[in-house]
Amino acid sequence: MNVAIIAAAGQGTRMAGTRPKQFLELAGTPIIFHTLKAFEECDAIQEIIVVIRAEDSAHFLALAQQQNLRKLAKVVPGGATRAESVLHGLQAVREATAEIVAVHDGVRPFITPDEIARTVEAARCEGAAILVTTPVDTMKEVSAGAVVRTLNRVELRNALTPQCFTYKLLRHAYEEADVLDPTLTDESSLVERLGVRIVTVEGSSRNIKITREADLAVAEALLKQVGSGQ
Repeated sequence: MNVAIIAAAGQGTRMAGTRPKQFLELAGTPIIFHTLKAFEECDAIQEIIVVIRAEDSAHFLALAQQQNLRKLAKVVPGGATRAESVLHGLQAVREATAEIVAVHDGVRPFITPDEIARTVEAARCEGAAILVTTPVDTMKEVSAGAVVRTLNRVELRNALTPQCFTYKLLRHAYEEADVLDPTLTDESSLVERLGVRIVTVEGSSRNIKITREADLAVAEALLKQVGSGQ
């Protein structure tokens, strides 16, 4: 069984307003449910676990009842960091049946079922795979406010989600990690420390993470493009 862990326990401190960003609406629907729809529609995923702040759980569950989420198996409380939140989700996975675990940001609503399936399949073949895009801007390494050097963007990728791993590999990575370390901002960084080869899967630049107010305007425009088939 392949399981998706949807990380949605952030407080959204970079987003103005009182509601957590995952509950802000796009076309009248909270962002988190746009995200979940893609995993519902992906045949490569059989079960979904949502990690959310404990104080938001009741609100989420009330909204989820209106969404016909057949694959939603569990809702678990988040932790103090992203890594700890994902660990809580991982601890809720049934070890006996787990094969591939796909970890995805709850505020990346433009992920597609095809991107999910391709990343899951790459992880099934290789053990570890992450979705990426190629940078279009020239990349600089900076120190103390000054340019150190220009990086070769041919060798660089933007790390997106989902990030997919065999259950045993991801569990081992978390056993070796300090989950309270705030610098661990994705699952790949934990697995990299084990010296494991992680393959990349090319994704779309539409797969944005909504973290700031300006991102909402971009998301609304993208949603219109998707709806019009562009």
